[in-house]
Amino acid sequence: MTGPELKPNLAPPADFGKDDTAPDPSKWHEAWRRVSTGNGMISLLSVVLALVAGSIMIAFTDSEVQRTAGYFFARPGDMLAAVWSAISGAYVALFQGAIYNFRVDGFAAGIKPFTETLKFATPLIAAGLGVGLAFRAGLFNIGGQGQMLMAAAAAGWVGTSMNLPWPLHMIVAVVAGILAGAIWAGIAGILKARTGAHEVIVTIMLNHIGFYLLAWMLATPGILQAPGSSNPKTAAMAESAILPGILGSQYKLHAGFILALIAVAFTWWLLERSSLGFRFRAVGENPAAAKTAGISVGKMYFLVMLFAGGLVGIAGVSQMLGTVTTGFGGDIDAGIGFDAITVALLGRSSPLGILAAGILFGAFKAGGFAMQASENVPIEIVLVVQSLIVLFIAAPPLVRAIFGLPQPGARRKTKKPKPPKKNAAQIAEEVSA
Repeated sequence: MTGPELKPNLAPPADFGKDDTAPDPSKWHEAWRRVSTGNGMISLLSVVLALVAGSIMIAFTDSEVQRTAGYFFARPGDMLAAVWSAISGAYVALFQGAIYNFRVDGFAAGIKPFTETLKFATPLIAAGLGVGLAFRAGLFNIGGQGQMLMAAAAAGWVGTSMNLPWPLHMIVAVVAGILAGAIWAGIAGILKARTGAHEVIVTIMLNHIGFYLLAWMLATPGILQAPGSSNPKTAAMAESAILPGILGSQYKLHAGFILALIAVAFTWWLLERSSLGFRFRAVGENPAAAKTAGISVGKMYFLVMLFAGGLVGIAGVSQMLGTVTTGFGGDIDAGIGFDAITVALLGRSSPLGILAAGILFGAFKAGGFAMQASENVPIEIVLVVQSLIVLFIAAPPLVRAIFGLPQPGARRKTKKPKPPKKNAAQIAEEVSA
């Protein structure tokens, strides 16, 4: 009896095809791959693409460019010079209106535009934190407008109706505004938790309710309407309730910016260092898995909306007590509630990212007026640039394709060596075996 017939193992070895001579990716190459595929790079390049698109629109709307385009083929240099003058002039004006005006004497006067940028950025940062916090928990807080309006109404009522010493009056007004924003957002949170109502629909409806509720309060004597006035506007805020300036009377930057920075630090701690923030992020990643792990998903929805509404409430308070101290009307939100969505998207719902995005959009707002005043650039172009930023952020593959960046998870390809060709004798020997 013979043993089993032995056949040669024709399977390739485990390391077959591995190129031992190919160098491993260096640490610098791996670091660049992580940076180029990260969300931060996409946000930065989205801003660059939006500015390029804005440059094209600035050139097309410039009267001198339009005039020289009529004889472009005869003297193309004139049109190119006009294009450069229009674009460079617009962005220099943007810089001077938002960062530093080097045409004035003295550092104190030159830095004033940057303080205006920070003033415009203050409510955007706070409201962006409220939207971004909800995003991290898997909720879309589209109700920033209503939450701001209710916060402004509460802070305005305290600021005009109560007679308290400073700083108690200011603190009570700030707390009242934060609580009003939290309660207004909590309505959407409790409906989401108890009934499963979609937060987008609920928050949008609460925006309309808040707008018309504020209009009623402004038109009703004894609530918010200024005594003896028939206009839908509050009385002037009491001096003891106003947020004080932080750099002197020559600047408009007020203590609301300090509140916004405190909100950034608190939100970072809440998300990255607290157990409650961990539960928020767990629910945002996978509600089913979070529920299996023992986390009350409905409770988290309610709590995160409370926190989000309180953060947006800081934006309403800063508008009420820091910017419009002579009384306010129904337009107190100034579109900030919806701009906060863009800020949260650009900041990737990260507190530090939202801080940077809020300052950038504050610069757009402050510099946009300078562009319009000095270079006759339509202010709508700035709004288009902001919208394009959102468009590019929503399409990361497009941004990566334009700049030739690798897709996430892509690895450097190495050439695999081809197996050696076999001659006729080797093939015949394997077949016979």
